[in-house]
Amino acid sequence: MSAEVTVDVDQGVAVITLNRPDRLNAYTAEMGALLSRAYRDCDEDDDVRVIVVTGAGRAFCAGADFSADTSPFEAPDEPSTFSASPITPAAFELRKPVIAAVNGHAIGIGLTIALQADIRIVADEAKYGVVQVRRGVLPDCMAHWTLAQLTTLGVAADILLTGRTFGGAEAVALGIASRATSAEQVLDHAVMMASDIAANVAPMSAALCKRLLWDSAIKSYTPRQVASLETQLHQRVMGGADAREGVAAFLERRPPRFTARVSDDWAALPEP
Repeated sequence: MSAEVTVDVDQGVAVITLNRPDRLNAYTAEMGALLSRAYRDCDEDDDVRVIVVTGAGRAFCAGADFSADTSPFEAPDEPSTFSASPITPAAFELRKPVIAAVNGHAIGIGLTIALQADIRIVADEAKYGVVQVRRGVLPDCMAHWTLAQLTTLGVAADILLTGRTFGGAEAVALGIASRATSAEQVLDHAVMMASDIAANVAPMSAALCKRLLWDSAIKSYTPRQVASLETQLHQRVMGGADAREGVAAFLERRPPRFTARVSDDWAALPEP
């Protein structure tokens, strides 16, 4: 990976770091392309059970980079190649759990990238905001959908239409984040959570659970449709090696040794 994004894998946890600390990890097109590639690579790597995305230094991502001669909000030379959702795949489209360790300020696209993760740990003292309407453009990275899914339509309207900033405690109160800690503890807490998942959660179970969770929102499944899919997916894993191993490890009070490989054994979810 380029210096703008680094990836470190240890004991099933991949830590992806936005790495422009001298610019508060301000977002560039190169950074977006590298983050997308890192997501794809980690999703295909069976040695990766969980992904943690964080920022180097004292910020997660301070938003778009305005240091270049051309503003990132200028009309694109090739409109057909422009996307307001440049991270592909989005974190919620992966099969691995993704935890955003939001270790400092996350503004604009910095926050909308984090909103695509499954879980967010934020810093108490940092500032957060989807400020694009104050810059004459619109929120990006599917924030009109992710924020409404994570919170409520009313909260999403408050955050997106005002472009205001808020702190870690309010992020938790609004349902945007799971927990707020001191900035120094954010990454450690996220990695501890990721390590627990990597050691104790069956990777295929996590993949199926995550896809069903997000697909239920994306496709607006009814409760009975979810029940049908839960039944079909149970039948896919019940009686399998990992189901037997999970029970045996629990009864024998030892760490499980799951063997299913998402890269080899994955099959897309059926229709309800």
